[in-house]
Amino acid sequence: MTEIQNSDRAFSRFRLRVVVIGLVVVLCFGILLSRLYVLQIERHDDLLAQAESNRTAVVPIVPNRGQIYDRNGVLLATNYSAYTLEITPYKVSDVEETIDALSELIEITPRDRRRFKRLREDSRNFDSLPIRSRLTDQEVAKFAAQRYRFPGVDVKARLFRSYPMGETGAHLIGYIGRINQREKERIDDSDEAANYRGTEYIGKTGVEASYEKELHGHTGVERMETSAGGHAVRKLDSSPATPGESVVLSVDIKLQKMVEDLYGERRGVAVAIDPRSGELLAMVSKPTFDPNIFVEGIDQESWKALNESIDRPLLNRAMRGTYPTGSTYKPFMGLAGLETGKRTPSTIIQDGGSWTFGGHTFRSGHALGPVDLNRAIQHSSNVYFYTLANEMGVDAIHDFMKPLGFGQITGIDLPGEVRGVLPSTTWKRETYKRPEQKRWYAGETISLGIGQGYNNFTILQLTHALATILDNGNSRVPHVGRSLIDPVTGERRPIEQPPPVNLGYKQSNMDAVKRGMVSVVTGGTGRGSFGTARYTAGGKTGTAQAISIGQKEKYNAARLAERQRDHALYIAFAPAEDPKIAVGVIVENAGFGAGSAAPIARRIIDYWLLGEYPSEADIAAMQRGDGRAPMGTPRRVEDIQLKPQTEPPQ
Repeated sequence: MTEIQNSDRAFSRFRLRVVVIGLVVVLCFGILLSRLYVLQIERHDDLLAQAESNRTAVVPIVPNRGQIYDRNGVLLATNYSAYTLEITPYKVSDVEETIDALSELIEITPRDRRRFKRLREDSRNFDSLPIRSRLTDQEVAKFAAQRYRFPGVDVKARLFRSYPMGETGAHLIGYIGRINQREKERIDDSDEAANYRGTEYIGKTGVEASYEKELHGHTGVERMETSAGGHAVRKLDSSPATPGESVVLSVDIKLQKMVEDLYGERRGVAVAIDPRSGELLAMVSKPTFDPNIFVEGIDQESWKALNESIDRPLLNRAMRGTYPTGSTYKPFMGLAGLETGKRTPSTIIQDGGSWTFGGHTFRSGHALGPVDLNRAIQHSSNVYFYTLANEMGVDAIHDFMKPLGFGQITGIDLPGEVRGVLPSTTWKRETYKRPEQKRWYAGETISLGIGQGYNNFTILQLTHALATILDNGNSRVPHVGRSLIDPVTGERRPIEQPPPVNLGYKQSNMDAVKRGMVSVVTGGTGRGSFGTARYTAGGKTGTAQAISIGQKEKYNAARLAERQRDHALYIAFAPAEDPKIAVGVIVENAGFGAGSAAPIARRIIDYWLLGEYPSEADIAAMQRGDGRAPMGTPRRVEDIQLKPQTEPPQ
């Protein structure tokens, strides 16, 4: 009986074990089946992509950057291919030792070393950085024979940006440079991150920066099958890159170069605008610089020389340099007086050579006697505009000048524009800290009438305001971009501009101001430069103080250091009956506007309206500051051939 009971218990235990084992087996199969479901169904696409990724590599195809042309088809920015010798720092045990060894094969200058050091400081350790650019075929062959000695060093074929005109128009055209960390972070946070995969360069200034999106193009991709060791086996498929669009500018680069040559070693700005469209015809900032030295990274020594130069060649004076406008402000003040009802064209003001307000005497040169608007502009009566400013008050002046663009961003399609200062009681209250500084004093308004005091504007703003009056009160956004060229079809499409805003001025008031400016040329301070012109022009001279001179002191340029002398200004337009060009010129520390700035304006207008290019003798005289009316026989514009200042290596 006991044996039977033991046998039953053993059988029960056996059966229990079988059941447990069976349940475990079923559970295991259940787990396997569920895992199989996850892998084969739920994560199928993800795992397939990972597997595909393990056997393939996606390589970005960087697009060719679009070119830049002037309005006549002259090439201003282009690309060329060349070889570079590059080092990937993290793959090299001792970078300096490697560079020393490379220099025994290929010439590596101290400048190359400085530039590489700067690039390394601004880049990631795993970036491939050029130690030598533009290798010759012989240098490539030399390195190839010794390649095994230099792990982490490669020769790569790259496209280089070139600016054939060198220094001409550098501030306007701008330049490209390597993408820095801040720019990379900005790109990564934008919708353009995918489009910049593999891209190492980006527009830094000028047109290169403002039209970066159009010039860059669209990055392509190439999918390669790779071996277990990561080596490419074959190309599976590809999506080609689309080159960037080419940008056609409104600027005439031949005119630009002529004006830069007229300045010579002098400093200043010249802006020429077509008032009928807002197109910039020239925008000169002197001194200038060669943008080619920035493309591959400028070395520290060259950067220091440019950045610390007292002449500030990197400053775009047309958009970022602000100046008192001096008497060139008077025509706009005249219009303000007419529009606000403070004056009529025939209102007479007695100019006794000075004007006293609150016990303070404001100078006005020699006495002119009775002056109306026309004579006040023609002979630049300070008293007329002192009294007008006093009658209007600072805030009324501010409110009138603001729509004209003074102290405002014009909206030009170039980066880096500054506002300048158009003073008001609010501006002073928000600008200064001490209570006595925040208050606006009535005496401070007086000098605003002649373009002095707190007034500080760019020459672009001054010329833009003139163009607005010439276009019968239509304010147009100044621009340099004219059209885009499709890289595939070659189709040219205009760059759309916002419609002009009419400021609502009375035509009779604008005509009165323009007549006053024509009188400046026919019988005033502009006669010396424009008296022989074969067209009727209008203009206004100006002299802006670089330093303050006491009311009882007499200005004497000979006693002042050069950089303390007055700035010479001139604004002009022509032909008077149907203006096709507006010009604003300043020559820094050059004194009277009629002697230095007006001659430059005359030659700009001669070029544009008559197709005349100054003679070599005339250019030389202008550079010395000796020119008034053109000297010698002018040349025809079409006979002048531009020679590129920089040529890419063959």
